[in-house]
Amino acid sequence: MTIDDTQTPTPATGMGRVEQVARATLPPLSLGLTLVGFWYYVSYVVLEESRRFLLRPIHQVIKVGFLDTDNRNDELLALWSSTRIALIGLSIAISIGFTLAILMSQAKIVEKAIFPYMVTLQAIPILAVVPLISFWFGTGAVSRVVVCVMISLFPIIVNTLFGLQSAEQGAHDLFTLHHASRMTRLRKLMFPAALPAIFAGLRISAGLSVIGAIVGDFFFGKGDAGIGQLLRRHASRLNGEELLASVILSSLLGVVVFGFFGWIQKRATGRWHDTISAEV
Repeated sequence: MTIDDTQTPTPATGMGRVEQVARATLPPLSLGLTLVGFWYYVSYVVLEESRRFLLRPIHQVIKVGFLDTDNRNDELLALWSSTRIALIGLSIAISIGFTLAILMSQAKIVEKAIFPYMVTLQAIPILAVVPLISFWFGTGAVSRVVVCVMISLFPIIVNTLFGLQSAEQGAHDLFTLHHASRMTRLRKLMFPAALPAIFAGLRISAGLSVIGAIVGDFFFGKGDAGIGQLLRRHASRLNGEELLASVILSSLLGVVVFGFFGWIQKRATGRWHDTISAEV
């Protein structure tokens, strides 16, 4: 029996890609369908018709919250307002967080002086300082940005500082042997070693900035209405479909921002990180 060497083998690469896509999409898709089924079960079986406003069926949420022209326009305007506030607050938090983390990494005394206050800031409940923020900054966009910065600052500082301090001691000794300056050591050793931790902090803070924008908008309603104002308005009017649509929209905004920084992380450190993981 002879084997035909000219026979074209089955392309394993294509099948491998299909399998990878299936493994990546089927678990969340299956869980999503299960949650939708549970949603319908609660709406039509658990809840009586008089109480169905507590959890409207998902097709009604889509029809009223997203397909209705007036509601869709309100949702998109609110989405843009919350996105703008979240991006501004996150940018300020990144600037402050990077600066403080670099200073703390260069001198232990600075770290010991600043870090306890950062922990204190993280532990302060936002509801406790809402009156103060309103008194100092008013009830407009500035107060919303302040809330975003307060919520999203701590993870950036902690992860950036941890990353900057994670470079191996042997590498530090090598830079010391070559009489490298502080700036050279920071730029060529500490910062590259810190990239995975930095992006982990950015992904966490990106999601928190969206929460901060919505929470700030919920309490400070002056100016353009964001998602927080829509949530407050629809909750007070018992508009179940519009309320759930606003919740879904806020969740999607958080997922998009989180995924965007994850994509940047993959582009910046993915290949290096995969190589290190394979060696380990």
